[in-house]
Amino acid sequence: MPRVLIADKLSPAAIDIFKQRGVEADVKTGLSKEDLLKIIGDYDGLAVRSATKADKDVLAAGVNLKVIGRAGIGVDNVDIPAATSRGIVVMNTPFGNSITTAEHAIAMIFALARQLPAADQSTQAGKWEKNRFMGVELYAKTLGLIGAGNIGGIVADRANGLKMKVVAYDPFLSAERAVEIGVEKVELDDLLARADVITLHTPLTDKTRNILSADALAKTRKGVMIINCARGGLVDEKALRAGLDSGHIGGAAFDVFVEEPAKDNVLFGAENFIATPHLGASTLEAQENVALQVAEQMSDYLLTGAVTNALNSPSVTADEAPKLKPFVALAERLGAFAGQMVDVEVKAIDIAYEGEVARLNTRPLTAAALAGVMRPMLAEINMVSAPAVAKERGITVSESKQDDSPIYESLVRITVTTAMGKRSFAGSVMAGTPRIIEVKGMDLDAPFGAVMLYVNNLDKPGFIGNLGALLADAKVNIATFNLGRVAAGEDAIAWWAWTRTRASPWSPRSAPCRTSRKPGRCGFSGSHSEKCEAVFG
Repeated sequence: MPRVLIADKLSPAAIDIFKQRGVEADVKTGLSKEDLLKIIGDYDGLAVRSATKADKDVLAAGVNLKVIGRAGIGVDNVDIPAATSRGIVVMNTPFGNSITTAEHAIAMIFALARQLPAADQSTQAGKWEKNRFMGVELYAKTLGLIGAGNIGGIVADRANGLKMKVVAYDPFLSAERAVEIGVEKVELDDLLARADVITLHTPLTDKTRNILSADALAKTRKGVMIINCARGGLVDEKALRAGLDSGHIGGAAFDVFVEEPAKDNVLFGAENFIATPHLGASTLEAQENVALQVAEQMSDYLLTGAVTNALNSPSVTADEAPKLKPFVALAERLGAFAGQMVDVEVKAIDIAYEGEVARLNTRPLTAAALAGVMRPMLAEINMVSAPAVAKERGITVSESKQDDSPIYESLVRITVTTAMGKRSFAGSVMAGTPRIIEVKGMDLDAPFGAVMLYVNNLDKPGFIGNLGALLADAKVNIATFNLGRVAAGEDAIAWWAWTRTRASPWSPRSAPCRTSRKPGRCGFSGSHSEKCEAVFG
């Protein structure tokens, strides 16, 4: 019988589910790290909330661990890379607290519009400042949603019930989905100019960090109210404080902060500012929901191998894994590249498989590609959740397969359809390594790297030299360089990978030329052998 350790407080109903499903569940909360290390080796599963830290030491001691279940969304307390390296599946419960978080945002809007916290404090202090607390109606006001996923959609539904006008900015929101949830899809600048109330419901990524920057806040209507119950760091806190002090921002209500616990913050003390200590998911119902979900998911995995809401594992069998591994890496990296090239609404994503890969189980490959495309805007997305998120946002996903590939043994092509048209990216696996082989219809054989520079330019003499000189001035050491073009003088692309190091001389390395797939045709004009691959530094 599988054994699960419940290390943080969960609803008793979750314990009942484990027992009913035939999983032995031991409840031992408040363990010190030393005590946890002593007993974790006896368990197949570990159920936690946020208190227990499943770090690399705990994972190393958990010699029998197969799954870790987080009753909630965030998994900052779980070392996912270490878990992955040990074959431990990490699951969360991303939808159990959606309603609760949405309701908290609505509550913050009401509290801000009617100045409830300040009015309560004043009244209980024996004052009767009826004329001081003049509020505003929400009826007929415009609510601007930044992020219209699961939680944002619930907020939109509640706001529509209040007879508010709802506009939404979300690059992954389709026109059809916008109609379904009752919002008008707009660009960010339009939202800033029109919204009386702005509420954020997006993950924190490189693209969303400080999405409400000083410049963005300056574009808002005078008197706008800002609500953030999503993630700290979405709003420039210093700029917001300046806006509150100047009177341009009418009020703000935050449940999340850049630094938590927020014992001291630049926003504290500002007039018409409301703060709560990250209470978005703090209701009895939400905690019950996530506990029940994590118990079901962990039981399913331990008893049947079914994987739900896994953050680090595709749904593949043991026999399929070795064959699929390099193609999963290719699909995710190719998708991530495609996602970074898209800044407008994604309407459809098509993944085409040619050659040997078309005869494999492509479902995890498609999931990896979707996760890659959407991850620049949705940091918490994973291979398991990607298909559901795409469906929720009205993105059409299609697969096509062709048994033969004209040039390569296997080829994967991702075509992203946006409001601006279609963009296509293709890749293959060579000697077990993922490579990109086509961008926008142009041949380009290049490896993926941790840091890459992609440039789209006209094919004119001097461009590459000038760009190389700029990189050299910045002390950027070029590692690989690849070119592609439609024809002489027409559309061209350059692909650079590098490491930022000390300035150092470069020379070509001896290896098969990858740029043209034929010796001596790499386009490098310097002295080089017939097997030059134009790799510098």
